[in-house]
Parts: sequence; C-alpha cells; structure tokens
Amino acid sequence: MEEMITHPHTLKGRNVLTWLDFTQNDVSQILAKAQNLKEKPYNSMLNGKTLGMIFEKSSTRTRVSFEVGMTQMGGHAVYLNSRDIQVGRGETIADTAKVLSRYVDALMFRTTSHEKLTELAEHATVPVINGLCDKYHPCQALADIFTILELKGRLAGVKVVYLGDGNNVAHSLMILAVMMGMEVVISSPEGYEPEASILKKAEEAAKVNNGSVKVEHDPAAAVQGADIVYTDVWASMGQEEEAEERHKALKGYQVNDELLQRAKEDVYFLHCLPAHRGEEVTASVIDGDKSAVFQQAENRMHVQKAILQSVI
Repeated sequence: MEEMITHPHTLKGRNVLTWLDFTQNDVSQILAKAQNLKEKPYNSMLNGKTLGMIFEKSSTRTRVSFEVGMTQMGGHAVYLNSRDIQVGRGETIADTAKVLSRYVDALMFRTTSHEKLTELAEHATVPVINGLCDKYHPCQALADIFTILELKGRLAGVKVVYLGDGNNVAHSLMILAVMMGMEVVISSPEGYEPEASILKKAEEAAKVNNGSVKVEHDPAAAVQGADIVYTDVWASMGQEEEAEERHKALKGYQVNDELLQRAKEDVYFLHCLPAHRGEEVTASVIDGDKSAVFQQAENRMHVQKAILQSVI
C-alpha cells in the first residue's frame, strides 16, 4: 500500500453523519489511522471511554465491529435498542441526546431516518456517528475505500462500478470515492438511480477532487474497464413489501461471471453484506477468487476504530 502523507489537524468532537462534511485530507488521516490499527489492534487509546450505540434497525457487522473495536482500545460500548430505551416510548430525540451526552463519550445511531440522526446530533454534546440511515452509510463507505486501497495500492484513478439500487450504500460510496479522486459509475434501472440532490453533491465533490461520477443504465457498458465491481441487496430492511417489484426491475443487474468478464482482468468484487446468493450476485462470484467481501467486512472494525479515535 502506498504511504499516505497527511498533515494532521484534529477531528476531535466532530460528528460523522456524511463524508460531505469532511475533506480529502481528513479522510486520508482516518485511513492512515485505520492502517495502523489493523497492524496493531490493541491499545489503550480509549481507556475508560464509553460509546453509546442506539439501534432502530437490526445489525450484525455494525454492532459487533463497534463493540469489539471499543474493547480492543480499552473502552466500552453500551448497546441500546430503541425498543428498550425511552425514545421508543415517546421520549423526544432531543431529550435522549441531552441525557446520553452526560453519560457517554460518543454516540453511534443506526436509524430509519436521516432527520432523526441530524436531530440527535443537533442536541448531543458528544460526537455522533452515523451507523446507517436511509440516506447514507458512511462507515461502510470508509471500509469500502480502505479495502480498495489495500487491493489496488492506490485510490486516485481507480474505477469503481456499483450495480443495483441507488440506495444509502451507493450514496456514501460515490461521495467518498469521488472525494478520493476515483472514477465512479452507478448502474441502476430507471427509477432506482441515486437521489438527484445527493448525486449533485457527489458531482460537486468530484470537481474539487479530480474524481468523476456518472449514472449508466446499461450494466454491460458500466463494467467495462472496472477495477472494482460492487453490489448490494435488491430489497433493504423495510422494503420487503416491494421485494417482488424490485426483483423484476433489478434482475438484469446481477453480478455474475459473464458480467465480471467485461471488467478488467484483475477486477475485485465487493458487497456490503448480507448477501443473497442467486439474486444480486451469483455464488460463483461472491465465493470466488475475485471476491474480497470478508476482507471488506473485517475492515469495518478497523475504520470505525480510526473514526472513534479521531473524534473522541
């Protein structure tokens, strides 16, 4: 991996709601930290510190990676299911934020709504980290970028192609990738493209950072020359009722061996998981030698530790 030159300035106290609030230099700084933490996972940097984790949506990677990450740095994580705390019984988000800020050193919120997330951040006096909302998934995107850096040894000029629904994962991936000078192609059927306002923000970030982003409806054309091919499930949590309709619209966007052959020979496949083999990706691709999905899942923990160390 290439050496990253950073000019450290503090990110202490910052919220991580979306990467649009950060610079390329900030992200490079966090990635360099993640690299060190992956090599030396145990330290006492957050000794005696506590992370409060509020979950409105179920989770495997987010919960375990944050919890284990805090433990490895000498800190502690408290799991708060929204059904178990008073916010699930009518206490306002503002009051919850003010109370929890007096107990913990940072909050991680996995929520159904970006509005709730911004409200929590507005009223909290400790850093708030977005563990996933309906619009963004910044921790996932940072793990994606870190994995690409490990696989390719660089970020600038790398072509990443995302196939499928232009969802929260696609939003954060395209924003962060263009910020790091990458070439991004989002390939979605009509009606499933990324949100226009977020695409516009990604285009603006691309101009500043020598990146590029475009939407290409034809998946075969999109993957030409791809260094990285990425996909996600067709129906996310909460979209079960639309599953049948989504499957019809997205079936031509499946990542299979035939499609992957159109990419570069040294292409890698990524997926944020959980995956549905036989739907958005075939078993032969996700379980094949071009797949780096478990390296990517592991990297959630390293990048999140780097975020926690940066903001607490």
